[in-house]
Amino acid sequence: MDNISQAAPRHLMTGLILAGGQGRRMGGVDKGLVDFAGRPLVAHARGPLEGRVAELLINANRHREAYAAWADRVIMDREGGYQGPLMGIWSGLCAATTPWVVVVPCDSPGLPVDLLDRLWAGRGDAAIATAHDGERDHPVVALIRRDLAEDLGRALAEGERKIDRWYARHAWVRVDFADCPGAFANLNTPEEKRRLEAGVDEAGGEASHDGA
Repeated sequence: MDNISQAAPRHLMTGLILAGGQGRRMGGVDKGLVDFAGRPLVAHARGPLEGRVAELLINANRHREAYAAWADRVIMDREGGYQGPLMGIWSGLCAATTPWVVVVPCDSPGLPVDLLDRLWAGRGDAAIATAHDGERDHPVVALIRRDLAEDLGRALAEGERKIDRWYARHAWVRVDFADCPGAFANLNTPEEKRRLEAGVDEAGGEASHDGA
């Protein structure tokens, strides 16, 4: 890959970490602030975006003061009721001031460092590019054109909450990350947290990536 030509232009990018969920499978905790290998999960999610975006947003509906240490701005869902990731994405698209928004979840601590460059290089002419690990889609790891905010707002008003159904309304490509499927492991339960932390310990302090 030509790193010069394929690198994502920082000034065109806003980073958006989704941390606005209820954490029901974790007992209702605010997942982004859960300690993972000595740092809150949101700090790990911030890693692939730090220094690579013009502004970093965190979408959070609780503990906004705590999240403020990890973001340029903390934004809440534009509508209440914990309506899911599409609401968080819409809130981020509306808040962003750059042409593109790169979205990551707060609970995937091992995302690849070159995530943004690879999504940018693989987007082609599409308006949405998402990660695919060779077997599964990861729709909340995405690069999305900001000008889709109006259409997403209409879709939400019509009751749409399925992220892949909204993506399918637009030019959407899946970017191949089959070389590092383990990088997209996410933490939904205390058992998954223990398993992923064990992998970090075995790797000597960094989240282990399959194929890395």
